[in-house]
Amino acid sequence: MRLLLAGDEKALSRALVTILERSHYGVDAVYNGRDALDYLRCGEYDGVILDIMMPEMDGITVLKTIRAQGSWVPVLLLTAKSEVDDKVEGLDSGANDYLTKPFQAKELLARIRAMTRTATAQPTARLQLGNITLDRATFELSGPGGAVRLAGREFQVMELLLSNPRQLIPAERFLEKIWGPDSDAEIDVVWVCLSNLRKKLAGLGADITIKATRNAGYSLEKLP
Repeated sequence: MRLLLAGDEKALSRALVTILERSHYGVDAVYNGRDALDYLRCGEYDGVILDIMMPEMDGITVLKTIRAQGSWVPVLLLTAKSEVDDKVEGLDSGANDYLTKPFQAKELLARIRAMTRTATAQPTARLQLGNITLDRATFELSGPGGAVRLAGREFQVMELLLSNPRQLIPAERFLEKIWGPDSDAEIDVVWVCLSNLRKKLAGLGADITIKATRNAGYSLEKLP
């Protein structure tokens, strides 16, 4: 299981990485909110530990951004704040749990286990259309021909399509929502990603495909 740890207290971060790795988690550590968002856009994680107070972008903003982009990766917020309003804001923004510093390592590990277990068990962790299923917890796209684990952005593109079945989604929306409004990526990266997903659907024996509508966008449609 792979986690992203984002917090600007480097000594605490190093200690947490050691604790998590000894508990058999893979961990990537970053020290500001902007890097956290970049890692979440590019990587595949089973859970995220976000400190609220970080430079460049605070944890709440990171959380709101990934939720707006359609990511439901489990998120645990860490903060020195203990006021009820701060906890409410974090949970209302889409956090799965909240832990106030200082805390015991065993409590952190218990909360990580709980939030990842709950996310995996939720029925909404899977999206389905036709004979194709996308597992949000494992990033696996499966069909009659087997299963394939999708890369980060391929997963996000497929998730957006499955969340909006038979609705036309312009290529520009994929680019803005998944690559980000400040990205230097060109529209052709969207076309390449959609082409790769179309091939994977065919390889899985899917009864749906990604249909392109000229000058309008893309949608998931049943094969004739």
